[in-house]
Amino acid sequence: MGSRGPACPVPPGIFQEKKDRIVASNVPIEKIRNIGISAHIDSGKTTLSERILYYTGRIHEIHEVRGKDGVGAKMDSMDLEREKGITIQSAATYAMWGDYNINLIDTPGHVDFTIEVERALRVLDGAILVLCSVSGVQSQSITVDRQMKRYRVPRIAFVNKMDRAGANYDRVAGQLKEKLNHHAVKLQFPIGAEDRFQGHVDLVKMKAFYFDGENGEIIREEAIPADMLDEAKQRRQQMIEGVAEVDDQLGELFLSDAAITEEQLVAAIRRATIALKMTPVMCGSAYKNKGVQLLLNAVTAYLPNPKEAHNEALDQKNNEAKVVLESDPAKPFVGLAFKLEDGRYGQLTYMRMYQGRIAKGDFIINQSNQKKVKIPRIVRMHSNEMNDVNEATAGDIIALFGVECASGDTFTDGTVQYTMTSMHVPDAVISLAVAPKDRGALANFSKALNRFTKEDPTFRVRRDEESGQTIISGMGELHLEIYIERMKREYACEVIAGKPQVAYRETISQKGEFYYTHKKQTGGSGQFARVCGYLEPLPADAVQQYEFVDDIVGGSIPREFIPACDKGFQEAIKKGSLIGFPVVGVRCVINDGAFHAVDSSEMAFKTAALMGFREGYAAAKPVILEPIMKVEVQAPEDFQGSVVGQLNQRRGTILSTETRDGYLVAVAEVPLNTMFGYSTDLRSATQGKGEFTMEFARYSPVPKNESEALMAAYREKLAAEQAARK
Repeated sequence: MGSRGPACPVPPGIFQEKKDRIVASNVPIEKIRNIGISAHIDSGKTTLSERILYYTGRIHEIHEVRGKDGVGAKMDSMDLEREKGITIQSAATYAMWGDYNINLIDTPGHVDFTIEVERALRVLDGAILVLCSVSGVQSQSITVDRQMKRYRVPRIAFVNKMDRAGANYDRVAGQLKEKLNHHAVKLQFPIGAEDRFQGHVDLVKMKAFYFDGENGEIIREEAIPADMLDEAKQRRQQMIEGVAEVDDQLGELFLSDAAITEEQLVAAIRRATIALKMTPVMCGSAYKNKGVQLLLNAVTAYLPNPKEAHNEALDQKNNEAKVVLESDPAKPFVGLAFKLEDGRYGQLTYMRMYQGRIAKGDFIINQSNQKKVKIPRIVRMHSNEMNDVNEATAGDIIALFGVECASGDTFTDGTVQYTMTSMHVPDAVISLAVAPKDRGALANFSKALNRFTKEDPTFRVRRDEESGQTIISGMGELHLEIYIERMKREYACEVIAGKPQVAYRETISQKGEFYYTHKKQTGGSGQFARVCGYLEPLPADAVQQYEFVDDIVGGSIPREFIPACDKGFQEAIKKGSLIGFPVVGVRCVINDGAFHAVDSSEMAFKTAALMGFREGYAAAKPVILEPIMKVEVQAPEDFQGSVVGQLNQRRGTILSTETRDGYLVAVAEVPLNTMFGYSTDLRSATQGKGEFTMEFARYSPVPKNESEALMAAYREKLAAEQAARK
């Protein structure tokens, strides 16, 4: 693994000196690591971050996430995070480990804040996937892993909580292979487990490591205990075979029975990890201060530096051709604003530097609107603290003050017109009608909504024109709850929220034809347009939810009116006729029509297409779709009957149930509409011991009786609105 990091942290007396050295440090790019810590909720990400900061000398006291002292972890800087004991916003920091600069982002585990994980992984070069030694690979671990694969992020798996009852390192490493399809290679194995967990055997160095001192800061390196030596040799052989399978250079040495040195092994693990061919697996207990320093050594040894990460941009001058960005300070500057925060001093823009360099006072250009912006201040973030720097170069993660932009904007120095590829932003699944309790707080209410929509692309706000209500939409109940609580705390604005509204969709189940003529004569030139064609369902795996096909031949509709037909259809799909929700999965085809030399216009064809859509829609057997959530419930196995019964009552389909060490893990698909209030019901049915996680799985047709009830409620609402207008 290489003794790349110091064996213990710097004595507290010279913390300030070290801190100053960090801020001023000008580390070569080969010694920079941009990493994130991601995992299922409650796997110990924030606790691990806290230990990393302690061992690297960034903090000189350890505080727990739900500690009795009430201080809370450094990376959970928001009051709400400390109270609830969860991470809500990803937090960035940086630290020195030996002569390596590690830029670190701690991300939330809760699925409602999935965008925080998404945008962190978008800009990172490597990651630590934390898994609980008891629960293993859980539903959110699968989601996080999918996000890592989407952005091709090499990772090290860290099996945490080895001190807990039921800890099983080998089982969790096996799940990486079975559930996530990783080529998992174990680089260590634990000495003891549960309350007898003492340290590790490092299979690369073939040494035993123990962590002494009050906070595990003194590392003791010893020979492997005699009773474990045979097992260690066997496991080392398995490790070498595992790496040789995916690395040709080591494979040749292995097949020729040549002696393999530690250096050759470290180099092979590094090559295979960066090429995403394998995942090194390590273990420890962040809470008990065991194994974190060895994990830091592995980060510097096996995860890529910015030059080794593959980053692409799109050249706007050359028809969006892909351009590989090189982490070279001499090249033209390219940076991505991946996260915004509204702080005490105005907007804070987090930026990943991909190429070039910037200094205080430089001008940079926002590629989304070509605006020239001056950089008044550059800082490096340490959770919610800021350390000023004068310049930043390729590979850095920094924050800028006074630079107005949106999340996902690309900045350059103006010599190139590159934009970074966009982030995947999931659709919102739940909505609430909100209004300020006190009319006097209206200004603060709109300020808060403006700020939150700018900061979080999954938080959406719209005004319902018919009811005049403000509707907020997000990823789940907790997501919206947190924003309502933040309005109260940060903007002194108490909010009244209506009943949660599920984001239904409408679609068609068969082909539906239309032959619509729009005629209007009001004296002078009138309006005339005829549109014929059909609607048909798109394939289930289609990426686009709407498709327009122009099959007009012989000029029955002139070319200049075709875009107006497309606009009319796009207007029509915004609101289906069943319950007024957007229509998805539909292909609109026009194949005939007629026009009038004088009376036809864009407006006439747009209206004809809109009305034609409604005609075809009625004939295409429309159905209502509802969001189906993947729900994973964990509870003591004594409560299996109640847990499964509750899920069945909520129209749930049980996908799997298994028991691990006295705990039931049930995975089911359940309609979101039936999940409101589930947390309270689950707690009362399991004496407060049950917990669950939920994430969006897919849309599925609503059962007939539900569908009729929704349509009747929609008709009543329309009738009430019409009566109110009269």
